[in-house]
Amino acid sequence: MSRSPSPLRTAILGYGVAGRYFHGTFLGVDPAYEVTIVATSNPERAAQARQDHPGATIIEDPHDIAAHASDLDLVIVCTPPSSHVDLARTALRAGLDVVVDKPFAPTSAEGEALIAEAHALGRRLSVFQNRRYDADFLTLKGLLEAGDLGRVHTFESRFERWKPAGERSWKAHTSVSEGGGVLFDLGPHLLDQAVQLFGPVTEMLASVRAVARSGDRAAPAAAGSQSAGPRTTAGADTVVQLILTHAGGVTSQLTMSSLSALAGPRFQVSGDQGAWRTVGKDPQEAALFAGTTPDTPGFGLESEEDRGELSSGDEVTRTPAGTGDYGRYYRELAVALRTGSPVPVDPQDAVDVLRLIEAAHRASRSTFPPDRLQG
Repeated sequence: MSRSPSPLRTAILGYGVAGRYFHGTFLGVDPAYEVTIVATSNPERAAQARQDHPGATIIEDPHDIAAHASDLDLVIVCTPPSSHVDLARTALRAGLDVVVDKPFAPTSAEGEALIAEAHALGRRLSVFQNRRYDADFLTLKGLLEAGDLGRVHTFESRFERWKPAGERSWKAHTSVSEGGGVLFDLGPHLLDQAVQLFGPVTEMLASVRAVARSGDRAAPAAAGSQSAGPRTTAGADTVVQLILTHAGGVTSQLTMSSLSALAGPRFQVSGDQGAWRTVGKDPQEAALFAGTTPDTPGFGLESEEDRGELSSGDEVTRTPAGTGDYGRYYRELAVALRTGSPVPVDPQDAVDVLRLIEAAHRASRSTFPPDRLQG
């Protein structure tokens, strides 16, 4: 009888929302992995990590991962974006394979350099794009592959949240140059999905706005100031609209917001033979936050209310409830690391998205003299 391969010894760097829920819960139920180390300097998060992963070693400084390299195979980087490149490079140079949470890097140039270094060192590098495994996205892919909408001409996609009090934790203080703002936060999801569905982008229009919230204050003038500072870093965008033209002719309209009390449809896709629309969000995130583990029967299954609507113009029918599966990323990654097959998300895809984010930020700063706007 053949023996199952030993679990991939894994370190999770950072144990906030991403490290605990979007990585730790899936690694904890997948026999292909063993959570060996968790890096966090927060005592409460350290206690949670010990509870979630008994036997794991807790370290305070994620840079110390190099000293534990002989006990590891894989490192997951899910710390704030400004530290992604440095920590990924530390792990790669220690001879370890690496997964980086989104956004991959603060700039496309840094992302390219990290890919080149991983290649030179002979290590595997991937980016965690869990939204490729959303229930509604998987349903949409199936509809497109079946040709149910005919030739698609318009794709609308939204991630809209309501955070009138501003962001919390590191997101409240991270500048755009360090990967802050709603475009860096939600853009990697929406842009990656659009490109995966409809291919490269040839043109883009962008509106990237830092909409002030009631009660926002100016940032402290100097270190040690008694001012409490802003709830969101000055200049970090909160409302973004992008219009993309894909090489195949499809137009994507993407909306990201942290100031939307009423959200529009999650997806609305129009073709020359029909349209499909869905509201609500993939159920996995809410289930994880509620304490449901990914090995629970029915995990990831959409509710009846969240089923999409398919119209041919004359009638509207509900599409079957889809099932999201973030754990699929790690199942595919384990196969890739053991066999040398392609990783589930090519880091070059993340660099391509970073270029679009950078272009959107540049476009939003373009100005025109009044005489250029008159006929």
